[in-house]
Amino acid sequence: MFLNPYLNFDGDCAEAFRFYEKALGGKILRLDTFEGSPMAGQMPAEERRRIIHARLQVGDNLLMGSDSMPGRHSAPAGFGIALGFDDRASADRAFDALAEGGRVDMPLQKTFFAEEGFGMVVDKYGFTWLVSAGAI
Repeated sequence: MFLNPYLNFDGDCAEAFRFYEKALGGKILRLDTFEGSPMAGQMPAEERRRIIHARLQVGDNLLMGSDSMPGRHSAPAGFGIALGFDDRASADRAFDALAEGGRVDMPLQKTFFAEEGFGMVVDKYGFTWLVSAGAI
């Protein structure tokens, strides 16, 4: 079994995945558009460049996502994506990158459950990231 986050966007999935690729040091494996897919006919011509499926490999993990159908997007709410690092320097790099253009809700700092640090950031796409280093 595997468990992977799957994020939905409102037309900026490709941009977001390029951002995550850089911020997390991953590699985009897929960025498929509606154009050329069996779903193309169900999309207005000007919307066919939306992403039907994105796949980003980060170490042994996958982050996946897509653009919502036009007019059907809901803002992310009620969840966060947890990132755990063995060392503070790696956590700092990811945290700072994800915070670019976003909002820091809790600076990366030592806590009772994360010996080297824990922090929360909402990225510029509206997704919450919980970043920890040395978590118990």
